[in-house]
Amino acid sequence: MRPVLRFLEDELIERIVSEARDVLCKLGVEIHNKDVLSMLGEHGAKVNMDKYHVLFTNEIIDKALKTVPKSFKLYDVLGNQTHDFSGYDVYYTPGSAALNILDYDTNKIRRPETSDYIKFTKVVSGLKNIASQSTALIPADIHEKISDSYRLYLSLLFCEKPVVTGAFTIEAFEIMKELQIAVRGTEKELAQKPLTIFSCCPTSPVKWSDVTSQNLLDCSRFSIPVEFIAMPLSGFMAPVTLVGTLIQHTAETLSGVVISQLTNPGAPVLYGGSPAIFDLRFETTPMGAVETEMIDCAYNEIGKYLGMPTQAYISLSDSKQVDAQAGLESSMGATLAALSGINNIAGPGMLDFESCQSTEKLVLDNEICGMTLRMLKGIVPREDFPTLPRLEELLKEKHLLISEHTRKYLKEEFYFPSSVIDRANRTRWEKEGRVTLIKRAHAEVEKLTRDYAPSRLPEDIKKELTKLMMGEARRYDMKRLPEIEI
Repeated sequence: MRPVLRFLEDELIERIVSEARDVLCKLGVEIHNKDVLSMLGEHGAKVNMDKYHVLFTNEIIDKALKTVPKSFKLYDVLGNQTHDFSGYDVYYTPGSAALNILDYDTNKIRRPETSDYIKFTKVVSGLKNIASQSTALIPADIHEKISDSYRLYLSLLFCEKPVVTGAFTIEAFEIMKELQIAVRGTEKELAQKPLTIFSCCPTSPVKWSDVTSQNLLDCSRFSIPVEFIAMPLSGFMAPVTLVGTLIQHTAETLSGVVISQLTNPGAPVLYGGSPAIFDLRFETTPMGAVETEMIDCAYNEIGKYLGMPTQAYISLSDSKQVDAQAGLESSMGATLAALSGINNIAGPGMLDFESCQSTEKLVLDNEICGMTLRMLKGIVPREDFPTLPRLEELLKEKHLLISEHTRKYLKEEFYFPSSVIDRANRTRWEKEGRVTLIKRAHAEVEKLTRDYAPSRLPEDIKKELTKLMMGEARRYDMKRLPEIEI
């Protein structure tokens, strides 16, 4: 039996959804994109172009919910299926778009460079419990105008796993689409075998900027999957109560679903977000707070109730170091998310309120993910009835270490973590140098980097990606990209 956790009763979900519909139909949404407003008007919404405001109708919402896919699949650069976002299947991906990295050598947070990004991507390639990569770091040694496309470019070059990404400008979408088509071959093949998920973020309260709404339009037109990242802040930019925040989150996310489905019925989406409570004492948004994690798990239930696969920024920490707080917050989030069946769990590796990545934390989080994935398999009998033969063997042999039953089921029953996790007795631990967690994690990072196997993406495609990226760089007067070894 797969263990499942729930926070909301169906009756409460129905009331939340009903209130969210009222918000959209009576209070409305502010959308700073006239193409989107025109489209909504053509479908019967009440639009005020001058004020960039629109009142939805229940008919529009119902129409969108009828066409939104209940699931979709994701594929790697070689065209192999890696994800099936359906039911309670869960997948982990690193947190995205961090401005900083925690430097192991100095133990200080600093701005990352291209070399940091490539190393991070190589490590992701070797982590068995991280199913996809993300455009995790924003390199400081590149022009900000090509930052989005450059990160996707590096991801496609160095790692075969699909990519969770996004565009912070309208102009970036075109080159990011072309990079994907270079890998897939045609627009049709890209639609049939999606390679990326784009994050599209409404602004709280109940607003879409020109950039984010245009990105949503563009992705929907080309059937590129999107994840909606609504970010209401309880007690600041949303009601202080968890239910009130869930109502606002539902309204903001549903508005994106409508835009997506009216643009292209059947366009794949993840019902996601990155909400948080607001800690008035420090004026911060703690992603590791239990209430934040409860909101994530609860809106996942709402998304599933509405018939969509789900996403959340969870399994990350607000700590500034890889310490006990980082482990506490990340493991609790990963466990709650897995038990709730959040389909795409984003956050491993992240520190400092979603602003910092740590490669060492990523390899630790990979072990947390592995443990939770084992937990989801539940407890099942494996030739355990009758038990008498096992106990007779135990009494005779005095142990079951080399029993046929043990050898057959050992690796199915137990999750064996890497050397990042210390399971040695104290005598052995002391003999081997009393190695700390952070040193073990760094050793694993170095091992994965040494053992990295280059992507099997054909060389001609890699050259085409570089040609496209160089062309984009020249648009912004960059004569060359940072030196890299492919």
